Amino acid sequence: MNRKARTTTAKLGFAYYESPTGLIEIGGTSEGITSLFFVEERCAGVATNDVCEKAVAQISEYFAGSRQEFDLPITLEGTEFQQQVWQELRSIPFGQTVSYGDLARSIGKPSAVRAVGAANGDNPVSIIVPCHRVIGSDGGLTGYGGGLPRKQWLLKHEGGLML
Repeated sequence: MNRKARTTTAKLGFAYYESPTGLIEIGGTSEGITSLFFVEERCAGVATNDVCEKAVAQISEYFAGSRQEFDLPITLEGTEFQQQVWQELRSIPFGQTVSYGDLARSIGKPSAVRAVGAANGDNPVSIIVPCHRVIGSDGGLTGYGGGLPRKQWLLKHEGGLML
């Protein structure tokens, strides 16, 4: 979940949400959300747009416990393999987890566990594309660009982790 520069013909806007786990920056164009990252501070002088504001409203509902699925246009740039993994991530139900191996098998590439892990880590739209729902084969928490404490919090929030 690295913040990466995006090239697009549509004007990029940003919106911010102060979540219980830290400040969230949402980026997107009129065509869809392109990024959702935990950040340390807001960028000054950035404009927002309707898509970003709609995302803030839905993220707010998610953290309030009244939303389990997102209804937002998403514009993801990545390889065909990454796109396949990110699409499969969106099918993991709220409150459930899968292992990296399960995810690799579900896309028909059971030997691509490491590549699935890398694609999961490159997901630019965390929470909405729920990469936090992927755990180790032993049930342990592994890797999350927002940090393992946030991953643990999100899974507890969703009821997918009982610690």
